[in-house]
Amino acid sequence: MTRTPDVSPGAVDPNEPGSLPEALISYVYAVSQVGGAADEAIASVTGLGGRSPHTVCAAGLAAVVSSVSEATFGTEGLTAQLEDLERLEVIARTHDAVVEAASRSTAVLPMRLATVYLDDARVASMLEARSGELHGLLSWLEGHVELGVKVYVDPAAAASEQPGPQQPDPASQRPGQAYLRRRQAQRRGRQDAYRAAGAAASQIAEHLTRLASSRVSHRPQQGELASGAGENIANDAYLVPVRSEAEFRAAVAQVNGEVPGVRIEVTGPWAAYSFVGAVTTERQGRT
Repeated sequence: MTRTPDVSPGAVDPNEPGSLPEALISYVYAVSQVGGAADEAIASVTGLGGRSPHTVCAAGLAAVVSSVSEATFGTEGLTAQLEDLERLEVIARTHDAVVEAASRSTAVLPMRLATVYLDDARVASMLEARSGELHGLLSWLEGHVELGVKVYVDPAAAASEQPGPQQPDPASQRPGQAYLRRRQAQRRGRQDAYRAAGAAASQIAEHLTRLASSRVSHRPQQGELASGAGENIANDAYLVPVRSEAEFRAAVAQVNGEVPGVRIEVTGPWAAYSFVGAVTTERQGRT
């Protein structure tokens, strides 16, 4: 579809005096309710393209928005950026920094990474069209934070803290028997460690669910995404009332370290990324 992009009259490249104004489009980070002090909260952060975020208000809602270059964040430019891991990391970190700043003062609905609209008027139209759904989600999230709980198992550490089975005298074993017995003991040690870790993960999840309003299970993290020693076997997100956050953390601390080789990590608080799937599927609306 061929269209003429909107042009912001003041958007001129300062390095090219006399050049044509730069065509800008609207990048949306999050949505909150009007009156949630989002303007003050985002005043200290820099958005994408080096521009300060602003809010677009309609239907009692406020969208946190940056004006970004259409050449960079339009269809072709955005595709190229998302395929460049370094640029993708910059976009993701900036997006998250703006969302987190806004969430410090009010409940917010984080939008999907790289959600862009033709202009602020289109953003306002989206807020009006989805006002009932968005107000409902924001009311549900009000007074809550997202906390992550990750369970790690380290079979080697577990085995080192548990007495092994009594072994026969090595002198009485035939060649190869000692090796096979060691391998069997290692397998049993790993199996015991994973069983204990799985039981611990189930027990802590059952207890923490009673302190939370909702829970979402994510895929366990692997490789560089996993932090610390051991293998991540559980990666859950909890929507926790702010008044229960201290009790939630204390519950994790109470059981952490009770099972040899099992470590439980709490992350956050975060904006409620894991609990706003309806918003993350929002179409980009650039036509």
